[in-house]
Amino acid sequence: MTDFAIYDVFTGTALAGNPLAVVFGADHYGDEQMQAIAREFNLSETVFVLKPENPAHSARLRIFTTARELPFAGHPTVGAAIAVAGRRLGGEVPANGMDMVQMLEEAIGPVRCAVRISPDGSGFAEFDLPRLSRQLEAEMASADIGVALGLDPHEIGFENHRVSLWSAGVPFVLVPVHDLAAAAKAECSAAEWERVAPMGDGHLAFAYVYCRGGVNHTSSFHARMFAPGDGMPEDPATGSAAAALSGAIHHFDGLTEGNHALVIEQGVEMGRPSLIHLHIDCTGSEVSHVRIGGKAVRVAEGKLLV
Repeated sequence: MTDFAIYDVFTGTALAGNPLAVVFGADHYGDEQMQAIAREFNLSETVFVLKPENPAHSARLRIFTTARELPFAGHPTVGAAIAVAGRRLGGEVPANGMDMVQMLEEAIGPVRCAVRISPDGSGFAEFDLPRLSRQLEAEMASADIGVALGLDPHEIGFENHRVSLWSAGVPFVLVPVHDLAAAAKAECSAAEWERVAPMGDGHLAFAYVYCRGGVNHTSSFHARMFAPGDGMPEDPATGSAAAALSGAIHHFDGLTEGNHALVIEQGVEMGRPSLIHLHIDCTGSEVSHVRIGGKAVRVAEGKLLV
């Protein structure tokens, strides 16, 4: 039997945010078993925790959607960092919490995470982006992208933000829209998206719709993510998309030197509001460092009998 837990990630409230299955001690599972277990949980992602290849690191992670393995993803990194910290401490957490730093091995490379864990197993984790966002060349027409998302041409774009393809390990077509009403209107057609979406890093890019502001007054951006081809009609919180967005924000907004602290809200239309913290550090005119963080709460635990 193998222990697992379910965490709601990028939220401090149970039954909100993005649910994540964390499977501990998963070294005995093969690739096909991991994929089958991910399909069984039927969540946007399941993360398997294995022994690290480097004994100085905290754990090795393998991340699966219901359709395939990912080299990197944000909400599994945040949720797993908090889950692994809780397991390592064995419930012995001071009443005021505990801070720790972990190195997690992912397919994309080592990921450094700072974690604050609470006695109840909830916490906050922030990780350094293992690969900075970069813009990919792609032939795509904004009108075609709009048709696939149910958006009219006049609803796409704001200020100097335009449809573009970016990746920090997972590719996304970033689709800026005028306002919250346009974002709420978006609906992704799987067939149309497969027809018009470009490839990036060897995979069909996901759709990420965003606008400035949000329902929450602290939000810098409001976002929605669609990946119907990977079994996710919509995702309530997507750290890897926020990672990709960091490059577009720098590119279109012309960020200046210093630290830029932003909050991205997602999942509002799904009834699972999420808050993703994004920090972009610029040295001169270039991005030098990006961090992504958020809260997570444990909502279930149990044992796999396979």
